[in-house]
Amino acid sequence: MAIGSECVTWYEGQWHKGNTPILGAADHATWLGTLVFDGARAFDGAIPDLDLHCARLIRSAEIMGLSPCTQAEEIEALCREGVRRLGSDRPLYIRPMMWSREGSPAMIDPDPASTAFAVCVEDLAFIEPGHFSLTMSPFRRPAPDSALNDAKAASHYANNGRIIAEARKRGFSNAVSLDQQGFVAETGSSNIFIVTDGVVRTPIPNGTFLNGITRQRVISLLREDGAEVLEMRLLPEDIAQADEIFITANAQKIVPVTRFEDREFRSISTGQRARALYWEYALQSRKAA
Repeated sequence: MAIGSECVTWYEGQWHKGNTPILGAADHATWLGTLVFDGARAFDGAIPDLDLHCARLIRSAEIMGLSPCTQAEEIEALCREGVRRLGSDRPLYIRPMMWSREGSPAMIDPDPASTAFAVCVEDLAFIEPGHFSLTMSPFRRPAPDSALNDAKAASHYANNGRIIAEARKRGFSNAVSLDQQGFVAETGSSNIFIVTDGVVRTPIPNGTFLNGITRQRVISLLREDGAEVLEMRLLPEDIAQADEIFITANAQKIVPVTRFEDREFRSISTGQRARALYWEYALQSRKAA
C-alpha cells in the first residue's frame, strides 16, 4: 500500500519508481512478521533527526534477531538520495526497512543472515492542527516480557490498528492505551503529553511503548524553552483531569488535542508552542547541515 501519490524505493542496489514489490510469498517476514522499519520526515528542505531514525532501525533489527545488512550511515545517505529524487520542497515520509527472508531450522525465528533491506520515500502532507479527539481504549499495550516493545516492528501495528479503529467507530480520532499495570502508555499511533497547572507530564518509558524520537526532541525543546517537563507514571484520571493534551509522532510531529471524551479543551497553547519550537528546530538543523 502506497500512502502517497508518488514514491521511490531503493531495493537490491537500485532505485525504482512506485510501490515496488519487495517480499515474496514464502519470505519468512511475509508469514511470520519479522519486519522492522523506521520513519523520518523531510519538509521545507529539512530532515530532522534522520541520523537517529537510521540508528534506531539498526537497533530494531538486532532486537528482532536480524543481522543488519548495512550501516546507519549508509541508510542515511540512501534516504537523502531518495528525498532528492522526489524533491525536498514538499513533505515526504522516509521509511527504511529490514526483514528476514529465511527462518532458522526451527522456522519460527529468523535466520539472521537472510536479512533484506529497502528504503521507500513517499509524499505525505502534514495534517493542519484542528479538531482532534481522544478516548480511552479497551485494548492495552503488551508487557515487556510479552513483546519486542523496544523495536519499531511491523507486528506491533495490528494491536495499534484495532485501538484506532475501535476509537473511530465511537467518533474519536484516536485513543489512549494503558499498559498491563493500568498506567497510561501511549495512543494508537503516538506518544502522549498532558499539561496540568502549567507542568507538562508524559509517561516515563517503562518498556511497554516506544520512546519516540520526536517525543525526546520535544521534551528537550520544551525544557530549553523554560517549561517544566516531568516523565512519570500517569493514570487514566490524570488524562481526564488535564488542562491540555498533545501528542507527538513522526508522521504528524506535534498535534494538539481539542477534546478528550466529552470534554472540550479551553486551551491548546502548550501543544501549539511545542509544534512551533519543533518547526524552528527543524529549520535550524537544515541551515546547520
